[in-house]
Amino acid sequence: MNYVNLGATGLRVSRLCMGMMGFGGHPDRPWAIDEEAAEPIVKAAAEGGVTFFDTADVYSAGASEIVTGNLLRKFLSRDEVVVATKVFMPVTPGQNGGGLSRKHVLSGIDASLRRLEMDYVDLYQIHRWDQRTPIAETMEALHDVVRAGKARYVGASSMFAWQFAKAQYTADANGWTRFVSMQNHYNLVYREEEREMIPQCIDQGVGVIPWSPLARGLLAGNRSRSGERRTRRAETDQFADFLYDQPTDFDVVEAAEAVAAGRGVPTAQVALAWLLQRPGVTAPIVGSTKLAHFEDALAGEQLVLTDEEIKQLEAPYVPHPVAGHI
Repeated sequence: MNYVNLGATGLRVSRLCMGMMGFGGHPDRPWAIDEEAAEPIVKAAAEGGVTFFDTADVYSAGASEIVTGNLLRKFLSRDEVVVATKVFMPVTPGQNGGGLSRKHVLSGIDASLRRLEMDYVDLYQIHRWDQRTPIAETMEALHDVVRAGKARYVGASSMFAWQFAKAQYTADANGWTRFVSMQNHYNLVYREEEREMIPQCIDQGVGVIPWSPLARGLLAGNRSRSGERRTRRAETDQFADFLYDQPTDFDVVEAAEAVAAGRGVPTAQVALAWLLQRPGVTAPIVGSTKLAHFEDALAGEQLVLTDEEIKQLEAPYVPHPVAGHI
């Protein structure tokens, strides 16, 4: 496993971040697995050198954070591990049960820490942009979370580049904590982030930690052009159908399959290797519900593609409408 700094910070992270969204079984995610099934996967990740783990308060109604805390304590010391979680999505009843108001941010971090059974998280991220809350209110609340010692750094997730710039400007103008990372929607099938967000992150020294590096399994072969659904997730993940509904998406998948066949490796390894070689990318967030999935991820982190292979992978891409944060 290779390690890099998260953006312009001194925080060292593994080049793979393990996504914990699929852990903590819940009716909203029929494909999610329980703690017992997740344990060998997390163990393999730790043994493979992964030190960076990402969850969120909303995943499986908080169960993901509970599983994350329980399992990480078994395999890594708190000083070794880098733990990230998120706030924004509705998690409790009522008008203030979600969003990025001061009220919800401050209650959200406390609730996450209780579920994780930790004194602090390393990276506290806003899960989306909140149209109803002034960004100054959010940035000050996040700054107070850091000053209170409940988070070491703060990060953001999918939004427009102008929104991210506004948030960073607001922090700078008031002497508050800046975002050090951007968790955005980026993979071989969806590359719209290359237009503005990723260049902005490179320019500003912000780490890029993409979600859905395998397009919610599409780049691992969980769906076919003919409409075949090959996994439980493919059968039940309606968000994937929304994100990846262009027929040309399968042209990209087939290009990845061709490169993978030439290498004699699974397509998922090639798709992940491509992302790891993209400018600005720090650590893709890789979710796994089977041990073999993460073994592919570990192998993909070591795979280096040639310039010709990269051209072959990128050639079929067709621009997409913005998806993932609106």
